Amino acid sequence: MSKVVDTLFVNSFVDGILDPKKEMLGPLKDGGHIVANTAPGCWGPMITPCLKGGHEVTQPVFIEGAEVGDAVAITIQSINVTSIATASGSDEPIEGRFLGDPFVAVKCSGCGTLNPETVIKGIGQDAIRCATCDADITPFVIPNGYTMAFDEAGEIGLTLSKEATEKVARNGRHYMRPPENSVQNPVVTFAPHDLIGTVARMRPFLGQLGTTPSKALPDSHNAGDFGSFLVGAPHDYAVTQEELDKHRTDGHMDINRVRTRSTLICPVKVEGGGVYLGDMHAMQGDGEIAGHTADVAGIVHLQVHVLKDVELEGPILLPNEEDLPYTAKLLTREEKHTAEKLAAAWKMNEVEESLPLSFVGTGATLNEATDNGLERAAHLFNASVPEIMNRATITGSIEIGRNPGVVTVTFQMPVNALKDVKLYDVIDQQYKNRA
Repeated sequence: MSKVVDTLFVNSFVDGILDPKKEMLGPLKDGGHIVANTAPGCWGPMITPCLKGGHEVTQPVFIEGAEVGDAVAITIQSINVTSIATASGSDEPIEGRFLGDPFVAVKCSGCGTLNPETVIKGIGQDAIRCATCDADITPFVIPNGYTMAFDEAGEIGLTLSKEATEKVARNGRHYMRPPENSVQNPVVTFAPHDLIGTVARMRPFLGQLGTTPSKALPDSHNAGDFGSFLVGAPHDYAVTQEELDKHRTDGHMDINRVRTRSTLICPVKVEGGGVYLGDMHAMQGDGEIAGHTADVAGIVHLQVHVLKDVELEGPILLPNEEDLPYTAKLLTREEKHTAEKLAAAWKMNEVEESLPLSFVGTGATLNEATDNGLERAAHLFNASVPEIMNRATITGSIEIGRNPGVVTVTFQMPVNALKDVKLYDVIDQQYKNRA
């Protein structure tokens, strides 16, 4: 094994498949740092058939001391967008150009090649061609979309006119700034311009962040909603529902609160954990209701810590305090004092000392995802689902990460319970500067 390092610079990517049998980078020291130049997600990989997973995430990193049954706490120290412009929009698959799943198994309708290499000829939605037979190979088109440029300060995005969009399309890699080892076709080549002059505030976050699943899965399908497409699929990555539930780590979340200064606690299902990231977005409202948002390249700095014997079924998010639901926010000194006076008036000796956390739940539908998050929390704390439901109702919230099936179940949990499951220290660290 290579020498253990304190800081790892990552600039290599997987071909769309997260495979636990493939070589990881590292090893990285427990407490070490990952600095990565990430490739845009979603649309670029979706129109690049040689990428078999719908995204282009970084090669996983082996973390020293991370064993199956542990967890890895990943703190996002910084996210910086490097793209000058990007394009996005809603999607529409084209029948006859894929085998069961247009994200995973693109098939050329001309020569029949599966996951063919491509060339770009011109601009527009027919510009991606099969390198073998020159057929239009795009498995998706954008029925309504936009091209967006960003200001130098990284605060504002503006959707461009037709003329400006076509200028960007003719020099896609320059404007999108993908890392040098990225192979995706730049989506700005499509030149969508249905929205013109729309202004959007930037708040970059990671749509993909997590640990390697214990079975080879397409990267965009490492979650309960997109992963459901693999159940009984007619291609090499088909799984049963039981296999999906056992092996996935829910690294594909599209939760807009996975941003700078947040911490994500991820299950370790393979030795070394295999931390990976990608699919950076410039901004997104809850739900990502269009199916896609402004995918960008960027520089990310992560710090990782191994949590021994913290066995999780899925990720737990510790958002920035300002991103917590109103009912889950930390109590002020004045609120605590009021609660203590109220307890005394009712002849109660004490009130709960609690901290917030968000369980990620995923499933084929939002209802299934909510049930999944509630059950994960109940299992970890050896509590009943109704108890978690009550806590989430009065001290938290259910929030949509991605439609159709990613949610966060957020609630306050007593400190003693957090200590019992060895999560208190990392949560206390996240919120140590609380009022």
